[in-house]
Amino acid sequence: MISRLVAHGEPTAYFTFPSLTAVGLPHATTTRNCPGIASFAEPISPQAPRAPFRAEASEILGAAGLELSRVSYARQVHGAEVAWAPASGGFAGSVDILATAERGVPLAIFTADCLAIVLYDPTVRVLGLAHVGWRGTVRGTTQAAVRAVGEAGGRAASLRVAIAPSVGPCCYEVDEPVTAEFARAFGERWRAWVTPSRAGHVMLDLWSANEALLTEAGVAPTSIDNPRLCTACHPDLLFSYRKGNRGRLVTVAALP
Repeated sequence: MISRLVAHGEPTAYFTFPSLTAVGLPHATTTRNCPGIASFAEPISPQAPRAPFRAEASEILGAAGLELSRVSYARQVHGAEVAWAPASGGFAGSVDILATAERGVPLAIFTADCLAIVLYDPTVRVLGLAHVGWRGTVRGTTQAAVRAVGEAGGRAASLRVAIAPSVGPCCYEVDEPVTAEFARAFGERWRAWVTPSRAGHVMLDLWSANEALLTEAGVAPTSIDNPRLCTACHPDLLFSYRKGNRGRLVTVAALP
């Protein structure tokens, strides 16, 4: 399994995945050093959506080959619904999966512990980005993202997938209400994704859970790029909701 990131800028403003760069996909995952990204204090409203990027971010991410004047974004609601990005970009709705077959339309997913998953078929040239936390995991967001790419002609076996920095099993402790949802969705297999901690609590490995779900959906394990970089472990570089940060990281990608 590939597990690399390349840092850009000093201090590091964003990361890229060599596996995605190798197939020509413009993309980036920002750090807390990238200015111009909307914070949690500036939620995306479906009544009055406004682009969550300011000029500083557009300039920095432009170096990654991303033209943010056409960026598509959503109000993320921890569900499994899909929106196909408008050709002109802009607000795509209250969803957690964005997809496109339009060249040059960046898709943006915002996170501060949850997984941002990039799915790209370089043969058919179809792209999907998904926002997946524990709720999305049990609600089938990952599998829905693979299906969405397939609806545009993509093949799961051809996908190149990357999982952006997110909270790791070292820092993600959950209690019985969460594990009950995992048991309901997955039966006993959820136990392979947790490690007991204190009474009534476990450390949850969303990375392994979603890697398994991607593989079951037909993605080759060797095509899943996960650096396993924990947001909570690197407060100097990454935002983490669990650590009390109000900022957001953004993962952006666009079809070449």
